[in-house]
Amino acid sequence: MYGLVRARLRVLVCRVRRMRRARGDAGMVTSEYALGLVAAAGFAVVLYRVLTSGTVAAELQAIVERALDASG
Repeated sequence: MYGLVRARLRVLVCRVRRMRRARGDAGMVTSEYALGLVAAAGFAVVLYRVLTSGTVAAELQAIVERALDASG
């Protein structure tokens, strides 16, 4: 009984592997690319807004000034 179940499972697994190879579904489709592009653009906008805000810009400037003063 165990051997029969194992053989049937092996046949099913091989069939699924053949179907995947024949389909060639290796990459993203256009809608996934578009969604990824929109998400990346949104993240870039948020990051730009945070980095150009007054508080963050002042902190970054202070860090650079401290680094330049420490090396001199």
